[in-house]
Amino acid sequence: MYGAAAAWRRQWYASTPARRQHLTRPVVSVGSLGVGGSGKTPIAEYVARLLRDEGHRPAILTRGYARRVPLDGVTVVSDGATILATLDTAGDEPLMLAHSLPGAGVFVGANRYLCGCLAERHFGATVHVLDDGFQHLELARDVDLLLASEDDLIDRPLPAGRLRERLAAARAADAVLVTAGYDSAAERVGRALGVDTVYRVTRTIGAPREITGARESVVVPPASRGFVVTAIARPDRFVADVVAAGWEVTGLLTFRDHHRFDARDVGRIAAAAKAAASAIVLTTDKDAVRLAACSLEEMPIASVPLSVGVEPAERFRAWLLARLAPSAGEAARAARDARFGVVGHARSTGPALQRQHLVSRTGDSSLPFGIAARAGDGVASRSERS
Repeated sequence: MYGAAAAWRRQWYASTPARRQHLTRPVVSVGSLGVGGSGKTPIAEYVARLLRDEGHRPAILTRGYARRVPLDGVTVVSDGATILATLDTAGDEPLMLAHSLPGAGVFVGANRYLCGCLAERHFGATVHVLDDGFQHLELARDVDLLLASEDDLIDRPLPAGRLRERLAAARAADAVLVTAGYDSAAERVGRALGVDTVYRVTRTIGAPREITGARESVVVPPASRGFVVTAIARPDRFVADVVAAGWEVTGLLTFRDHHRFDARDVGRIAAAAKAAASAIVLTTDKDAVRLAACSLEEMPIASVPLSVGVEPAERFRAWLLARLAPSAGEAARAARDARFGVVGHARSTGPALQRQHLVSRTGDSSLPFGIAARAGDGVASRSERS
């Protein structure tokens, strides 16, 4: 039933493009078929960094899942230069992105269209990266990137499995990015999903670093005894990365994804690490954002940064930039509509913005902190651009 409902919803949007909202600047969506742990946010960061280094001013649009204090409208986590939100109002992944990507704005809200409008009007965004966007069909996109793995091919839709949609939905993607050890495995997944353009995702980890303050690098010699703490969807991947780096994992303590650590958790972690005779506690950058809000006292702890890549890197870069060229973008949208049997492309206008509560935490009114929407015109659709 879940798979059938998701297929109906996708077809409902595809049959009438006017149902989608269109931002003025191009949108690159990064998503997956499965729930949690597919690496969407690291790839969104990779894409945003690539575009920033090409001279763009990217805006990352994200929901901010598991925020403790969700605000109405849009929360500006970063304007590209300054962090403007807290863990409670931003969420862990948006705050992590804001720290990792100077020069890129990070905007959180349930309505990603409003996030994009604000990013264009007040941040000067030239391109958007839609994090976890494959099922966010309300917002039109110029490039649809789908993360996948061989595990997806044998999985089932919810509730029996972990897939949000049937495998057939993958054909809506412009390219599939496969987490695999070698190119032939990635190509096999692409063929099974019916997507011609396939790239391979690589994962490497960097030097551990402090989770508070200046976040300086921490020397953890090879074969050091480390106790691993995670609150992510797929802790097994992180443990494998730590072992592959040459550290000995003496113990593992896991919490549910996005878990908010407290003083009792910190005490439990410290006691478990001591009992395992560990030299240091190792965690992820995502967990470090939440652990840094706690008093860690003298506990030796460091986060291990994950770096992802898309291979062949130069071919992916050239392909992505070509897809974002204006003429190529229009042709791609027409081709996508044709795949779904859609004729024409209706003009779409979205809600106008009412400026409200727009002063950032820095006190600079040019850095908006939140917006509210009302019905009406005033936001140019893509079809209105010359």
